Formats: sequence, C-alpha cells, structure tokens
Amino acid sequence: MPELPEVETSLRGVEPYLQGQTIKRIIARTPKLRWAIPAAFSQMQGVKILSLSRRAKYLILHTDKGDIIVHLGMSGSLGILKVSDNLPAGKHDHVDLITESGVILRYNDPRKFGCWLWAEKAEEHELLKKLGPEPLSDAFTSGYLFEKGRKKTVAIKNFIMNNEVVVGVGNIYACESLFMAGIHPELSAQNLTQKQCERLVKVIKGVLTKSIIQGGTTLKDFIQPDGKPGYFAQVLQVYGRKGEECHDCGAIIETKVVGQRNTYFCPKCQKLPR
Repeated sequence: MPELPEVETSLRGVEPYLQGQTIKRIIARTPKLRWAIPAAFSQMQGVKILSLSRRAKYLILHTDKGDIIVHLGMSGSLGILKVSDNLPAGKHDHVDLITESGVILRYNDPRKFGCWLWAEKAEEHELLKKLGPEPLSDAFTSGYLFEKGRKKTVAIKNFIMNNEVVVGVGNIYACESLFMAGIHPELSAQNLTQKQCERLVKVIKGVLTKSIIQGGTTLKDFIQPDGKPGYFAQVLQVYGRKGEECHDCGAIIETKVVGQRNTYFCPKCQKLPR
C-alpha cells in the first residue's frame, strides 16, 4: 500500500510533467472507484493546472477552476506517458488525464480502493477538513502528542495511525517508528510518558524523512518506459520480518493483529510494561 513517502515521491515524480499544463480532457473508464468519478471531470477542457501538492496521502492538482484530489488507496499508482507512445490502457488503467501538450497522467488501481475527487475553487473537500497535522510540520510536537493522548485508552499504534491525530503514518511506518522508539504497539496512548512522546515524534519525523530522501534518489527512474512509477525499495527493521532475528538484539520478530492490521514488533526491544 502506498504510504506518505510513496505519495510524496509520486508528487515529485509527476509534478514536472503537469505543473503549468492545460488539461485537454479526462478519460474515466470506470464510473466508480471507492466513490463515483465526479461529473465535473467531463468539463475539464482548457482548465490549467497551476500547482500540485500533497495533504496526508492525498495528491492535489490545483487548477484555475478547483482542485482534483487523488488518493492511491491500497493498490493505486500514477504513471506518466505521452500520447505519442500509443500505449493502450490496460485492464486496471481507470483514469487518464491528458494535457494539451500530449502528456498523460495515467491512474492504475487493481483493487479500485483509491479515488479521484473534485472540490470547487475556494472550497475544502470534506475528507480534508478533519485531518490532523502533517508529521513533518512544526505542529507535530511531543507536547502535542502527549496532550492529545491523555485519557485515550486506544493502543498507541492505532493512535498514531489516526489521521485526526497525525496524518500519513501508515501501518509500515507505525511499526517501524514504534520499534525504533522502543515502544510496544499495544501500549495505551494515555500511558505514554513525555519522554516516550519526545522519542516517538523524533523517530516518526526521522523515519519518514529518510524514506522520502530514499524515494527521491529514485526520481530519475520514476517514470519507466511503460509509464509505470518506479517506487523505491524500503529498508525495514521489523515490518514483514516475522520469524526473523531482530537486528538489534537477536530476538525473533513477532506479529499480531492490532486494530485489524498486522503489527510487527520485537518482544525484547519493545516490552509492554506490567
């Protein structure tokens, strides 16, 4: 599943091809992804893409008419190709945004859990209104996390994955951050100490920053000949390593379901207080 660093890499990968371009048309080959494709997309001819940005895991194309909001869902990806390449759309290529210069932004999503949404100019889409701070922003501090967690009995892993608390910390990076901070994923948020909050916030910022930098090193290869994105290989400490030895202590990495998500942790490095 694409997480914040992958979405940021997608943004940086497609931005040079789209910023300042004028839309010729948007082709939707399916009427519905997670939600219905907006009717407004049938009237995009001549609309100019002013800039692109990311909010949480949403990629936003800011136009002179409104905002096109894209979420990759569980299996979505964005690729760039040219009309002159004459590459036919595949089974799971659901949306093409075509510019007057002949560039195509193609959206592929086998599971169709992603979305393409629309917000009129000067309006904020409902899905963006309740989002918490960006994890790499100055608003996400240890003090904020500590106060936000008071009286919250939810497991800390679920807490930091709640987009109303902080955006963009998905399952992979939640597991990795908690491991590096030495915090058991089932520890209640209200029992997190100020020192643990300081460590966890620092680690989350560091893990995401490192992953974005790592992804940035692949941007030269982001667009491949078939128009598909070249995501970067992640170097992971615990996620996906069930049954393997912990790099720090040699204990065997375990997994359990926390909040309906597979959670990886080291039973020795991340002990749950009694």
